Amino acid sequence: MLVEGVWRDVPRDTASTGGAFVRPESAFRNRVTDVEAGRYRLYVAKSCPWAHRTLIVRAMKGLEKAIPVYYAGPEMLENGWEFEDGGIRYLHELYAKGKPGYTGRVTVPVLWDEKETRIVNNESSEIIRMLNREFDALARRKLDDLYPEKSRREIDWLNERIYRTVNNGVYRAGFATAQEKYEEAVTALFKTLDWLEKRLARRKWLCGKAFTEADVRLFTTLVRFDAVYYSHFKCNLRRLVDYPNLWRWTRRVYALPGVAKTVDMKQIKRHYYRSMKQINPTQIVPKGPLLDFRLR
Repeated sequence: MLVEGVWRDVPRDTASTGGAFVRPESAFRNRVTDVEAGRYRLYVAKSCPWAHRTLIVRAMKGLEKAIPVYYAGPEMLENGWEFEDGGIRYLHELYAKGKPGYTGRVTVPVLWDEKETRIVNNESSEIIRMLNREFDALARRKLDDLYPEKSRREIDWLNERIYRTVNNGVYRAGFATAQEKYEEAVTALFKTLDWLEKRLARRKWLCGKAFTEADVRLFTTLVRFDAVYYSHFKCNLRRLVDYPNLWRWTRRVYALPGVAKTVDMKQIKRHYYRSMKQINPTQIVPKGPLLDFRLR
């Protein structure tokens, strides 16, 4: 994290929370203004599920030319996310440039305004809503509204439970340093997965016939589940492939135009198993499982 603009390799503190992992709030929460091609840039990592959300919406709407993207390497070590292009070597340089004296975590995704040299937003849930509608004039593909007015209450309700128990739930399990906090997180995670399995028995998408942002947000966790969270984060009561409806739904999302090319399982595995030495001190990346997300 940055402390008054200076990079520090500070480990997460779970002692003060009784062994529970608590995710800090995102610090930059503004919106885009005066949309124009090339002005806004995304700094992401293919391995990160939060950044992955933005890549999916960008691809589905055909915004690749309008919004340039810069990719961090898969490993996040003592200097944080590292880039080979985008005008920086480490992501913390961009944060320090956008807000001198900043104190806080340095995370992806980042929506950067090149014209005003500032971070617009680093909260993935808000970035995907901006990509959903604010950039329509620059989109090369037509995509139905991912947050339609008539479904917002249901989407918000789904998002809240899925974020708390699944998206962030796998991290609450994986980063817990107390047995009871781990078990609490895993129990809530699988309670929701069981509930989603039943829900998807009678729905094509989470909200029925319409693909929405709720599907995007769930997918980036589930596509990583068997390869990473099941073993690395000890979320091992059941695998994704043990849930017929969730497994079918995940492959259905993967088959949507533009989505498959945003999934880089090699980088995903390398990031988690090599970057998190407190969980995997040997940094050995497992060869399996061999997953085929293609619909047949």
